[in-house]
Amino acid sequence: MTKQPSLPTATVELITPGEEAPDFELENQAGQTQRLKGHRGHWVVLYFYPKDHTSGCTKEACQFRDSADQLRERQAVVLGVSPDTAASHSSFADELGLPFDLLADPGSEICSTYGVWQTKSMYGRKYMGVVRTTYLIDPQGRVAHRWDKVKVTNHTSAVLKKMDELIAQP
Repeated sequence: MTKQPSLPTATVELITPGEEAPDFELENQAGQTQRLKGHRGHWVVLYFYPKDHTSGCTKEACQFRDSADQLRERQAVVLGVSPDTAASHSSFADELGLPFDLLADPGSEICSTYGVWQTKSMYGRKYMGVVRTTYLIDPQGRVAHRWDKVKVTNHTSAVLKKMDELIAQP
């Protein structure tokens, strides 16, 4: 019996609602540096996804694209993050007509910081990858809500509903 090689480990500590969202600097699809702190004063929908040009990630990006007006009405900025390169993001964003930034995290550093870089399994093979997760960050920079292991269907509806609930709170 052959011993399987050990996988690289990642600390799987998701950021808890109420905590300050860790700042970062990442390159977007146009090669511009974006900082999370640069969006203070707005809601931020920070969604982590596995890979550009795949069916689930395309559906999720299109949902956020199709809800762009509703999100803007709520003073929200959408930022998508994956380990893909800025060049891959550029192609993906152009193909889908995305009106928001996709941020490149090729070393998965920010994915690890946010706890979404985890051991996954497909057909019995274990590997490290992004577990689809969305963080809703309030205008003060705190995590207001988190969706774990996101199912793409109706996800943006759930995000909009949660934003409405939180905005309505005194």
